[in-house]
Amino acid sequence: VQLVESRGGLVQPGGSLRLSCAASGSIFSISTMGWYRQVSGKQRDLVATITSGSSTNYTDSVKGRFTISRSNAKNTVYLQMSSLKPEDTAVYYCNARVLEGGARWYSDYWGQGTQVTVSS
Repeated sequence: VQLVESRGGLVQPGGSLRLSCAASGSIFSISTMGWYRQVSGKQRDLVATITSGSSTNYTDSVKGRFTISRSNAKNTVYLQMSSLKPEDTAVYYCNARVLEGGARWYSDYWGQGTQVTVSS
């Protein structure tokens, strides 16, 4: 199973950016998908998650500014980021809990990470 993220980039404060992450491979089903971020030297933190039934969860610092969504048909998760702040600067990683064909339990997979920099 592979998770491929879209490219991040440099955004001015107050700007917007949309990330996507597509899962491919021997996938029977995907339960929760999510986005995490990591600043150099710090732990990887949860940004947002979404279940297969589209229930969402956000860390407090992004509520009202970020929106997570998914396409079950495309095995893709999105993160729409608005009103970006310098403190949102980080490497963003997508995550998917996948049941592979023939497997008995779900496994976690991660994308390669994409840099998002918010700066003027």
